[in-house]
Amino acid sequence: MDNWADRLIHEYNEGKKELNTLKEKSIDALDIKQINSMIDSMTYSIDWMTTGRQPGTYRGVDKKAVYQRQYISSMECIPDITEQLESEPKQLYMTREEKIILADILAALSHRERHCYILHVSQGLSMSKIAEEIGLSKGTVQMYIKRAKEKVKERIA
Repeated sequence: MDNWADRLIHEYNEGKKELNTLKEKSIDALDIKQINSMIDSMTYSIDWMTTGRQPGTYRGVDKKAVYQRQYISSMECIPDITEQLESEPKQLYMTREEKIILADILAALSHRERHCYILHVSQGLSMSKIAEEIGLSKGTVQMYIKRAKEKVKERIA
């Protein structure tokens, strides 16, 4: 299945081919130097998108993991609080910085950690209830919540 990164890599490769054609037709040394610089930049970008890590580094994540990051808005496990807001005269406000911090914290958690953590902390469900609802063992849920709490604490510090 083609994702946005694969399409972008294809576009960059096409642009690189066009630059190579333009370079062959060019006579001016200054133009050739500029075109070579553009080709080098495109090659670097293509390498980065293909591998999912900065070219020349040995540590990184695989491409799949990079482009499969889940967006916070699509999470189904965050509780709906619209009724609470309508029944009470209170409104919730978050600054842009707070939203960024929250997104960073939630993005650091795996899907299972995030799901268990939100059910436990925001909805107040017990670990055994979460285990029953998700279909995991209680020990597994405890492990996910413990790891999530450690990651949250690490991000906040």
